[in-house]
Amino acid sequence: MTEAAIRNKPWMASVKDMPLLQDGPPPGGFAPVRYARRIPSKGPSAVAIFLAAFGTFSWGMYQVGKGNKIRRAIKEEKYAARRAILPMLQAEEDERFLKEWRKYLEEEARIMKDVPGWKVGESVYHSGRWMPPATGEMRPEVW
Repeated sequence: MTEAAIRNKPWMASVKDMPLLQDGPPPGGFAPVRYARRIPSKGPSAVAIFLAAFGTFSWGMYQVGKGNKIRRAIKEEKYAARRAILPMLQAEEDERFLKEWRKYLEEEARIMKDVPGWKVGESVYHSGRWMPPATGEMRPEVW
């Protein structure tokens, strides 16, 4: 569409013949432009956020403390049960040790029967202290 058709002036031959039409403000002027920074006060205040975080942290630490008490009680119960059965376990280990020690002494007597002056079961270190073997096994072939 041409400018002549838009402006309803069919006799226009050139743009220079057009009447001057300029945009301007509406009657009464434009509304004022808001350029100041206005931040709305929405949401909780800093004090409220701090108190909520402190409350949440306090509740969490209370729960941790309760869990620690329960865990400590369970651990103490486990240790008490171990202390209760320790004499029985020690007696069983002593019995096993004596059986192995007898086997070891019999094997030592069989091997060293031709050595004059050899005393079966006597320590070769002569320290005066008896120490159980560190391995828990009394078989000479393992040594």
